Amino acid sequence: MFARTVAVVGTGYVGLTTGACLASLGHRVVCADIDEDKVAALSRGEITIREPGLADLVAEGVAAGRLSFVVGAAQALKELEGEGKPVEVLFLCVPTPMGVGGVADLSAVEAVVEEVRDAMPPGCVVVNKSTVPVGTADRTAELLARPDVQVASNPEFLREGSAVHDFLHPDRIVVGSNSSQDAAERVAALYARLGAPTVLTDAASAEMIKYAANCFLAMKLSYVNALAELCERVDADVSDVTEGMGYDRRIGQAFLSPGPGWGGSCLPKDTHALLQVADSADFEFRLVRASIDTNTRQFSRMVDKVRLAVTGSRNGSLTRVRLALFGLTFKAGTDDLRDSPALGVAALLRQAGADLVAYDPGVAVDSPAARTLDSHLLTLVGDPYEAAAGAEAVVVLTEWPEFRALDWARVAESTTGGTVVDTRNLLDPAVIRRAGLSWTGVGRPTTVAAAR
Repeated sequence: MFARTVAVVGTGYVGLTTGACLASLGHRVVCADIDEDKVAALSRGEITIREPGLADLVAEGVAAGRLSFVVGAAQALKELEGEGKPVEVLFLCVPTPMGVGGVADLSAVEAVVEEVRDAMPPGCVVVNKSTVPVGTADRTAELLARPDVQVASNPEFLREGSAVHDFLHPDRIVVGSNSSQDAAERVAALYARLGAPTVLTDAASAEMIKYAANCFLAMKLSYVNALAELCERVDADVSDVTEGMGYDRRIGQAFLSPGPGWGGSCLPKDTHALLQVADSADFEFRLVRASIDTNTRQFSRMVDKVRLAVTGSRNGSLTRVRLALFGLTFKAGTDDLRDSPALGVAALLRQAGADLVAYDPGVAVDSPAARTLDSHLLTLVGDPYEAAAGAEAVVVLTEWPEFRALDWARVAESTTGGTVVDTRNLLDPAVIRRAGLSWTGVGRPTTVAAAR
């Protein structure tokens, strides 16, 4: 006997992970999407998302009859009703991209609500799982216009590359509802087997928790990137500084690694969305705005590092300089290129006249992700040594551990300039120098790095 009947609308990172993991917890889950080919593939247990453990969970759920896929949200409701147990909880896991002026685009949420409004059984709870602006739960209730259907907010806290682990081992479960305490408790009960701390609150607070958490992480990253620049100016080593900071339990080690900037599908969108929330409340959120500005500046800082390493001057010309880019995704362990800082840096390098050849372990040359790349921006190749051939510098932009295992002596033989600019401080400077290459990191003085 299934614990609960659940419909999940949307099968992206959040929706598919939510559906597969809830099914693994014993619930009967129907996932809906508008893409017929995708639904057919998922029904066969085939997924295109690069997410450890997700394919196995999908296959297991389908085989056990706990998980199925249909075209359209209304069809998900019909399938469960046909099984004799109407949907109890419906999750909205549809895209909410950043629209004009940073406002989240809720058109997909509103379209689903309109589609299912009259088909929802009495007593069902509609849950906003997507990251949505404060007040969306109230807006959803207005659009439903169904006093017998409750609305809740249950934000996700999933990291790409570890989404299944994060779902099954959560730091906390947050559920907010203005409909009733019962609605929030019913949603929280879906996760009872996980034994995680649970925060039950009102809808606005739940929606704010998501933005507050992500924007704090963005500020932390911008802080450490600014700190790395200061370390360079005063001849300090940011690696030692952040290690010393991280032992403080009030600070922690996470999100203390400097890099080329932050990006991805969440932080850029959520920081701008929180600014919109603040603006609508007539509040100037200077900390968040400064974090965004610092991040934008970080891209230019990385270009200056490349200029200095290649030409000996921060104002040197990169016109027709061939550069090998190692890493394009916004983080390792994923094929996601959305708002990648690596691409932000690449765009500025190309604007400066450089010729770019790139390699990324997560982006195959013939993959769907590769087809989103601008061919005028860079040339993607399937081998790191091919990317390095004839390059005046190798620029490491994503923290793929595979890069540490490369034959750097072979890389040195391929390049013409013998320079590595490591924007992630990923590599061991001693290994790089023994291979005959120069190494430049972020926030690390050359004299200290050379001695290690």
